[in-house]
Amino acid sequence: MSDEKNRAVAEAILPLVGGAANIRSVAHCMTRLRLGLVDRSLVDREALAALPAVLGTVDDDTYQIVLGPAAVAGVTAQLQRLLDSAAAPAAAASTAEDPTAEDLAGRGARIRAEAKVRNATPVKRALRRIADIFVPLIPALIGCGIVAALSGALANLGWAPALVAALGAVSSGFMSLLAVFVGYNTAKEFGGTPVLGGAVASVIVYAGVAKVEAFGHHLTPGQGGVVGALLAALLAVQVERWTRRMVPAALDVLVTPTVTVLVGGLAALYGLMFVAGEVSTGIGHAATWLLAHGGLLAGLVLGGLFLPLVMLGLHQALIPIHTTLIQQQGSTVLLPILAMAGAGQVGCAAAVYLRLRHNAPLRATIRSALPAGLLGVGEPLVYGVTLPLGRPFITACVGGAAGGAFVGVAGQLGSAVGSTAIGPSGWALFPLLAGPHGLFASAAVYGGGLLTGYVVGFLATYFFGFTREMLAEHDTPAPAPTAELAYDGG
Repeated sequence: MSDEKNRAVAEAILPLVGGAANIRSVAHCMTRLRLGLVDRSLVDREALAALPAVLGTVDDDTYQIVLGPAAVAGVTAQLQRLLDSAAAPAAAASTAEDPTAEDLAGRGARIRAEAKVRNATPVKRALRRIADIFVPLIPALIGCGIVAALSGALANLGWAPALVAALGAVSSGFMSLLAVFVGYNTAKEFGGTPVLGGAVASVIVYAGVAKVEAFGHHLTPGQGGVVGALLAALLAVQVERWTRRMVPAALDVLVTPTVTVLVGGLAALYGLMFVAGEVSTGIGHAATWLLAHGGLLAGLVLGGLFLPLVMLGLHQALIPIHTTLIQQQGSTVLLPILAMAGAGQVGCAAAVYLRLRHNAPLRATIRSALPAGLLGVGEPLVYGVTLPLGRPFITACVGGAAGGAFVGVAGQLGSAVGSTAIGPSGWALFPLLAGPHGLFASAAVYGGGLLTGYVVGFLATYFFGFTREMLAEHDTPAPAPTAELAYDGG
């Protein structure tokens, strides 16, 4: 969308979420505008859902408005500009005679406490924090993964050996220091000094650790990988907090960093690297065994249940597993299977489009959201089409299970497909594929899985996705398109 359209959407959203004074923070992911609200009772959910650009809302730790990949960044930027514009005169006009901000903050604290009890569990909070550590690394993983795939393709063709070496250096540099970035983000997320977390984690990838002997064996640079970096940085945060409490303020600048790096680094060398190395090796062996011996069942379960896991927030536990597999084996064999969940949604949406011939708003949503779905961004289809209808969401998961089973069986037969990065899905995953038989064989297996997911999702939805009552409710001609499920492609 143009800046004018993005601003119009932002201006429409702002009063419906309680105005500028009700917004504490603004952020976005690939498809959602994420708002930290003071008082969620001020949100006009019905009016918000009726906006043409809004595909749905999710009430989680932040209030999330699903806008789609093409619109979310622009709308977020325009909303931030509106908030900045409102903040200046509001600050200038603020006086002791206007206590409404404090009242609002008090109500917001009460609402947030209730929301935490209702929506958050210790497990979900922990998984969300782990995801916040790894998600900022995804752009670099994608970029380096595509460069690595290009390098591999040139190497297989025997072309430009000097360029292959250069591309290998470009793609491997970040991966060789991935533990440092994980340590930095871990300390930042858990309230420590980020650079101290990175410093402690850097011990894991330092070449000199090969001279260190622990548990009767010499350590290997990189042993423990991102798991070791995560644990080392978490320990460093605790050591830093304890030291700051115990050390006089005059000595803090010298003593706290020294003790943090010393204790965290030695703990990494003489315990965490070994333990995390065993865990990382176990993850790799488990993934390999799973596909080799239970590919069909694994594909069915992972492909069919991934989207429900996403909606519960439990998919975040897979992020460090993906990262560990990429660092350890060069690719994650789980992601191509999980990507089949999106294929089921695409096939389902096509069936909905044909079944509900008279539902113009919903068909407009599908036309706008389907291209994003093909590229692996499934939220517009999930929140704009299948989930509101209910039963089609289940048949879409059946399509995802079938596609996952196809990829899983291929892995069981020796043609496992992996992804060299996390983040992309759908057709966007093709450049990142890797496997034992080369890119073309991997693309054939992955493409076969997508096709299976499309077809089974379509057939399951077309024949079993609607009852007569549902068709009577949703397939009635409308005098004019309503805005409830419409999506303008932004």
